[in-house]
Amino acid sequence: MARFIFITGGVVSSLGKGLSSAALGALLQARGYTVRLRKLDPYLNVDPGTMSPFEHGEVFVTDDGAETDLDLGHYERFTGVSARNTDSVSSGRIYSTVLEKERRGDYLGKTIQVIPHVTNEIKDFISIGEDEVDFMLCEIGGTVGDIEALPFFEAIRQFSQDKPRGQCIFMHLTLIPYLAAAGELKTKPTQHSVKELRSIGIAPEVLVCRSEHPIPDKERAKIGLFCNVRTENVIAAYDLKSIYEAPLAYHREGLDTAVLNAFGITDAPMPDMSRWDDVADRLTNAEGEVKVAIVGKYTQLGDAYKSIAEALTHGGMANRTRVKLEWVDAEVFDTEDPVAHLEPFDAILVPGGFGERGTEGKIKAAEYARTHNVPYLGICLGMQMAVIEAARNLAGITDAGSEEFDHEAGGKRFTPVVYHLKEWVQGNHKVARKVDDDKGGTMRLGAYTAQLEEGSKVAEVYGTTTIEERHRHRYEVDVKYREALEKTGLRFSGMSPDGRLPEIIEWPDHPWFIGVQFHPELKSKPFAPHPLFASFIKAAIESSRLV
Repeated sequence: MARFIFITGGVVSSLGKGLSSAALGALLQARGYTVRLRKLDPYLNVDPGTMSPFEHGEVFVTDDGAETDLDLGHYERFTGVSARNTDSVSSGRIYSTVLEKERRGDYLGKTIQVIPHVTNEIKDFISIGEDEVDFMLCEIGGTVGDIEALPFFEAIRQFSQDKPRGQCIFMHLTLIPYLAAAGELKTKPTQHSVKELRSIGIAPEVLVCRSEHPIPDKERAKIGLFCNVRTENVIAAYDLKSIYEAPLAYHREGLDTAVLNAFGITDAPMPDMSRWDDVADRLTNAEGEVKVAIVGKYTQLGDAYKSIAEALTHGGMANRTRVKLEWVDAEVFDTEDPVAHLEPFDAILVPGGFGERGTEGKIKAAEYARTHNVPYLGICLGMQMAVIEAARNLAGITDAGSEEFDHEAGGKRFTPVVYHLKEWVQGNHKVARKVDDDKGGTMRLGAYTAQLEEGSKVAEVYGTTTIEERHRHRYEVDVKYREALEKTGLRFSGMSPDGRLPEIIEWPDHPWFIGVQFHPELKSKPFAPHPLFASFIKAAIESSRLV
């Protein structure tokens, strides 16, 4: 039976609950325990799949096809535990489930209310798989006091009462601001946040306090006294140069010890921190630096490409090289020559995206990389743009484009080298989709198998000819153009098992030019960098040495 740790936040958002949860999970693993992490989000969207990256940042995708909050990416990167669709839930999904049950008559004519029906649904979700691990960490999105989060706070309060004493604890993350004019740290915001939490029946056993300045023992004792928390359970969380320093930093502050003591566990084994010592060593003792351009359309918000940025960092760690990222707005190339913008870089990455905006710039970035022998990694739309570039400039299909762009414009302007996928095989059954279907959850989502050609670059990179990667897209490169494109030298080096869907393309005569329809960044970890990213950064290093 799992022990439950509920992680809440107060004062302000974006304090790092997801990172703290992930780091705590890693610390418990280092002590030999098994963990699973969950995210409970208060927003009314059923999932973040239809939310703009500017609104919500990246959408993380699990093997089983769930579109989830980007915090699940942190959970996977720190623990290596593959997330599932039962590890992320929103108010929208909870309310949808309750209303579906009401329509079916499952409640036998009762009046449907937040308590007990909504809170019971939340509790049922929390308890899924509780027999599978030693610790279940559940992060509540938003901050205490948010109206939309109240059902979740009430549910975890009830849940802790339903379980035997000592099986649930609460960890609260707050801010300790520093007032320069007064020259001192202020604990009052934390006191008020805990007071708000206690007013709804939740008393935290552990406080994690974000601060830009050291928190003196006197202030920790004051926080403990006024918040009714043991002084040793007031944990300081300072700003770090890298998020991957968090497990070591939290261990030094005693977070794992405080959590275990709160459960009454005093005989836990000492943690094996060698994995994180190695990660920190690779980060701090880099032997060189490469510059990588990410040519995208959501460049104003780094979180839109969070997993890509982290996977590039992992690729650098694999090569003991510091990766300097620069975000390049693809729309700039609509009016300006890409050469001046891209010349300073050792490698170019074009990520996924939706809609026509910025795509002509991405096509020009792919052309520049191909013609100037610069390492190129195209992901999802980035692969499609590389194919369209080859079709236009080498295969004679001068009006090559995507059906996605024609659909947006309401007319046929392009030869659809990339088309809307209407049916595909998932597992043992066929999936069918229409262009005008609801947007949410209707893409090709989750893990699919691809077969790689013997002797190809990607087969060399992966060290195998069968791989499984995560997808999130509606449009595919049309295989009927394969012959025309391969006559130009482009190689379709990875295909779906039935041979209908192109998964990977590459230029064999290029130092390193690979496009993939899937999202390899979603499976990369600091202690297990994805082979594509490790190879891509290695190629960038070699490219930098040629300059």
